[in-house]
Amino acid sequence: MSLRTFPPRMILVGVLSGLGLMACDSQSAPQAATQNAPLPEVVVTTLQPESVTLTRELPGRTAAYLTAEVRPQVDGIVKQRLFTEGSLVKAGQPLYQLDDASYQAELASARAAQARAEATLTSARLNAARSAELVKIDAVSRQDDENAIATLRQAEADLAAAKAAVRSAQIRVDYARLTAPIDGRTGKSAVTQGALVTANQADALATIQQLDPIYVDLTQSSSELLRLRRELAAGTLSTTDNVPVTIMLEDGTPYEHQGKLAFSEATVDESTGSFLLRVEVPNPDQLLLPGMYLRAQLGQGERDHALLVPQQGIARDPKGNTSALVVNADNQVEQRSVVVSRTLGDQWLLESGLVAGDKVIIEGLQKVRPGAEVRVVEAERTLARQP
Repeated sequence: MSLRTFPPRMILVGVLSGLGLMACDSQSAPQAATQNAPLPEVVVTTLQPESVTLTRELPGRTAAYLTAEVRPQVDGIVKQRLFTEGSLVKAGQPLYQLDDASYQAELASARAAQARAEATLTSARLNAARSAELVKIDAVSRQDDENAIATLRQAEADLAAAKAAVRSAQIRVDYARLTAPIDGRTGKSAVTQGALVTANQADALATIQQLDPIYVDLTQSSSELLRLRRELAAGTLSTTDNVPVTIMLEDGTPYEHQGKLAFSEATVDESTGSFLLRVEVPNPDQLLLPGMYLRAQLGQGERDHALLVPQQGIARDPKGNTSALVVNADNQVEQRSVVVSRTLGDQWLLESGLVAGDKVIIEGLQKVRPGAEVRVVEAERTLARQP
């Protein structure tokens, strides 16, 4: 039968009915596909309280454990240098020999004066002894006896002065031979053979530094100290005694020996608002040299029942606000505003916003939105974290 036999109105109704059926089929297909689609899978970590040691990385520089500058205490010409520059020396080891001919002559003269005083004392002692016997039988007057005793006392005083002069001359002779005051490594020599040096001159002849152990001087902000003391007073932190200090070298590698806190300065630097912390570090191979720039990880306190969140589970908006996506008991995604304070290795230390037992999404964040239902996979919990 030809279409011409149907009225135009019937043809139009049939076309519209066919289009309506096609539209219904196109709308029901996505709905059925959505209902049959699998739930997105996310990896979560369940927060568990634990005890952690809070550390702070501080900059610092090394300083010698002991430093001694060698200076002459008498005038003279340098006759000989008795050490090798840059070598290790022991306390008392000779370093320089000055020309001491004049000091040796003074010592000889002082010794001769002492011998003369000793002879005079012997004579005065004998005279005083004879006078004491004669005065008993009135062979000499009492005045003569008293004069003999006074002469004896004067001779004793002269001998004491002569002995002091000998000791003084001997000290000058000894000072002409400069020795190391401490054990350590020498620097370069500021003088050579034939140089004239003077007593207590401003310039040192050489410097000796003891490098094992060695100090690392750190600087910490006074505001950090106040915050730390508030946390200790509030009970959120407990003190950590004898916590080893990890030293990081300039290239970022850890130093093989750990240090210990020696003392903290009691005064804050007015220009920088910081104070000094001194760490004592073993340096048997003398790898650390004075003046080197280092960083140190210093334990500041122990926090019990701390919550740690992997860094990938914390988001930050352009305003700096932090949040996390968690899965509730109905396997639905919720967004929580959180506050974090510092990093411990690859995790954030949580201050507020989450509680123990919350499941924080750490993988699959791009596939979900708040309110969506998800399928949960628990992440393997690792206990190995960088301090």
